[in-house]
Amino acid sequence: MTGKVAFCFPGQGSLEAGMGREIARAEPEAMEIFERASEAAGLDLVRLVFDAPEIELVDTEVQQPALIATSLAFLAAIRERGIKPDFVVGHSVGEFAALAAASALKVEEAITLVRERGIAMAEAAKRHPGSMAAILGLDDATVERICRRILNVWPANYNCPGQVVISGEHASVEEACALAQEEGARRAVKLRVSGAFHSPLVARAADRLRPAIEKVKFSEPTAPFMSTVTARVENAKRMGPLVLEQLTAPVRFTQAAQALVKEGVNTFVEVGPGNVLSGLVKRIDRNARTISVNTPAAVDRLEETLGTV
Repeated sequence: MTGKVAFCFPGQGSLEAGMGREIARAEPEAMEIFERASEAAGLDLVRLVFDAPEIELVDTEVQQPALIATSLAFLAAIRERGIKPDFVVGHSVGEFAALAAASALKVEEAITLVRERGIAMAEAAKRHPGSMAAILGLDDATVERICRRILNVWPANYNCPGQVVISGEHASVEEACALAQEEGARRAVKLRVSGAFHSPLVARAADRLRPAIEKVKFSEPTAPFMSTVTARVENAKRMGPLVLEQLTAPVRFTQAAQALVKEGVNTFVEVGPGNVLSGLVKRIDRNARTISVNTPAAVDRLEETLGTV
């Protein structure tokens, strides 16, 4: 196989009921991750990722640790087979799984921070209500121009060409959606989220999370960490400030994936539930190869899959 491999870790929206059950039953290392994560989060994550209905998982403060624990459980099964990435990248909260994958954070540190992050974001969203919407079919510059024309709405996620998520006050998001459709957007889809994440409206979340971040010593990553805040490879010194900035800054997944391709990455392995990032990567670079590792069978096949051209 030629080219480099990046492990990608999904963010909110990739959750599924029962998302951790199969991998934990198939892999003792995965079950151990869920047990350690439950203790670190102060939540029964084993029950949540095995048996809880989706409605119980959608709350931000529960969804984030459950999602990251599930990604790290799949990662543990992959590591057991001796497979390592050349780069790591994560979408929004998925950056915490990416940091743990690169050994910049311990599993318990990642889960503790994510639990605190989820609580902080939920509190900030209650204090400053807002919403998010995906604008489909417009280029980045047009969406940015629309946001500049309306108060209190901002680009929040650059997911792939033709898909930008906006975030802001309810009325501002509604106005931006209407304007986007006037500008020729294919669709403007409101997201099922509880706040205006990745916008200045949730700045208080960073204030709450800061003390927890400052207690952690980030280690130099064992695989280069591609930030979706800066779309650059970042070192340990930058990680604390970046995961705080990430709360109010847009997720630049498009730009980060493009930067990875320039670094020689041609295979993107999505580690965790769903296949959202695999779909985005294909839209960012049609020549990129994507592999979704979201079942025990996919873990078993990964070494063989990576070895084929």
